[in-house]
Amino acid sequence: MIVCESLVRIYQSGPVEVQALQGLDLLVNRGEMVAIVGASGSGKSTLLSILAGIDAPTAGRARVDQWDLLAMSRKDRVEYRRHTVGFVRQQTAANLVSYLTARQMVDLPMTAARTPSKTRKARSLELLDALGVADCANRRPGELSGGQQQRVAIAVAIANEPEVLFADEPTGELDTTTSAEVFGALRDVNRDLGVTIVVVTHDPAVSGQVERTVAIRDGRTSSEVLRRSDGEQLIAEEYAVMDRAGRVQIPRDYREALNLTRRVRLALEPDHVTIRPDA
Repeated sequence: MIVCESLVRIYQSGPVEVQALQGLDLLVNRGEMVAIVGASGSGKSTLLSILAGIDAPTAGRARVDQWDLLAMSRKDRVEYRRHTVGFVRQQTAANLVSYLTARQMVDLPMTAARTPSKTRKARSLELLDALGVADCANRRPGELSGGQQQRVAIAVAIANEPEVLFADEPTGELDTTTSAEVFGALRDVNRDLGVTIVVVTHDPAVSGQVERTVAIRDGRTSSEVLRRSDGEQLIAEEYAVMDRAGRVQIPRDYREALNLTRRVRLALEPDHVTIRPDA
């Protein structure tokens, strides 16, 4: 469903050039629910903005379903954001309209897509019911709790039956209990409606809520964690960033565990390179 290869995004801020993504690779299969984690400034929100069609990549390859994100026209981008992807932001105020009821907000994207009135009404109530907020249909955002607001926001995001739902820190403003409820709602959408879901968060603990977690460091994929059916976590792969000069950034916990300081020993093996402390 999602393919990113050597994805680059460069921002120009006056005379300063900022490389938010530095050759990132990512694969997400249809029907998966994946979490993208990373520290502030790692590039995860930039990645999500590109995949959601809000931003455009500088170089590399990025595809979602049949869409090539580097080759879309403005008209294509509108079509893509209206029908292929849904988006949930951290700030509830950015997801909802303060003077509309929950039902009216779910109806809004379908109106923009010119869905017949009868279909809109039935689907709005169906989605609110599926997300456990049917009793909130006639309430405005100010009359809803934070968790209810985010569940309504999810209903709005999937109103036009998108293939993929992107969520940027969807539980960042919620307490632990409410966060678990919102993640439960996302899992229900993933399982019951078959929507591929990608969640971006700075919280590594979210890996317990999804089947696969991909970590980003310095604008590149750094590691991947799989959660097995018994709940145990398995580190599938750990990546290190290598620049054009061949310099490798070894993760801090690896350096500290083996006391790797200023100089290390390298050994070329038939299919890999070994790094040892210079002891």
